[in-house]
Amino acid sequence: MALRTPLYQQHLSLGAKVVEFGGWDMPLQYPEGILNEHIANRKVCSIFDCSHMGEFIIEGGADETGLDRVVTQPLMDQPVGSCRYGFALNERGGVIDDLIVYRIAPKKWMVVVNAANIAKDAEQFRTCLKRPAAFKDVSMSTAKLDVQGPLSREVLKTLVKGIECLEYYTFGEFDVLGERVIVSRTGYTGELGYEIYYPWDKAARVWEAVLADKRVRPTGLGVRDVLRVEVCYPLYGHELTEDISPLQAGLKRFVDPAKEFIGRDAYKCLETGGPSTKLACFVSKTRRAPRQGHVLFSASGEAAGHVVSGTFSPALGVGIGMGFLKKEFTNIGKEIIFGDAKFKEPAELVPRPFYKEGTLKN
Repeated sequence: MALRTPLYQQHLSLGAKVVEFGGWDMPLQYPEGILNEHIANRKVCSIFDCSHMGEFIIEGGADETGLDRVVTQPLMDQPVGSCRYGFALNERGGVIDDLIVYRIAPKKWMVVVNAANIAKDAEQFRTCLKRPAAFKDVSMSTAKLDVQGPLSREVLKTLVKGIECLEYYTFGEFDVLGERVIVSRTGYTGELGYEIYYPWDKAARVWEAVLADKRVRPTGLGVRDVLRVEVCYPLYGHELTEDISPLQAGLKRFVDPAKEFIGRDAYKCLETGGPSTKLACFVSKTRRAPRQGHVLFSASGEAAGHVVSGTFSPALGVGIGMGFLKKEFTNIGKEIIFGDAKFKEPAELVPRPFYKEGTLKN
């Protein structure tokens, strides 16, 4: 049986279509539809229930606990109140998960991981930390609500006093409806936005308080996927897996090969030789959208790769996608073809991101 977030009944009462995702019953979309949810996020403000995501607390210094060795980003110099995106790798250099590390205090950390990987990640941390007792999984006591969109700061500033002080990829502890909680200026949409970490059994209070503002719309996983593809954010199981390196996914800026981390030797070997395939972004010549599993062909018809994410982009009015291609076919501007046994559509390789008008750092 799938797990449910503390807001499950709220989603049903709003008429959401609920689907299973990563072992959880989650809202796919609401009655207004994905296109209207897209407009709400890109133009105004939306709220997502992301309580299915995992949260771990680690007590102790990054070096003394071994936390610094578990992730690819350096943590020793990370300022308190900041967030860093990175990876936990296996010994082959593949991605166990992508994650965000929050430094709450000099010797206290929160790590946010993907919902489907909570158990796997917890085992990785418990096994690899020098002090397993320093680790605590608080996923099932921590709700996460994402308020995203150009007006998110305006919407939240009366509810979260002082939120204006947060810069991109920083966080603070704020009083929110009588609870002292972490609020970060982060998100997964490419727009200005915030993530609120709240006690599980009280999350409905925040959800309802935010939605009391008529400018805000509830939004589901369907539009979340469209939004993240438009800005080329990876999704675990698509652009990242245990058999895919951050190097192949075009995310090497989140790996510091000068520091020690699990999988570094394999990563450096791949870096030296260069991966045989690379993640490429492409725009369809029509409105037809590529889908995961479609084959990618060269202009001459040679099979050259496969699609890992694809959607119709409301912002661009065309189909867009990301896929792994043999590196000789990845030059920007090159024409490729995507499709299957039933159809084939022309497309052009473009630089990431597809959508460049976001308010992310406003």
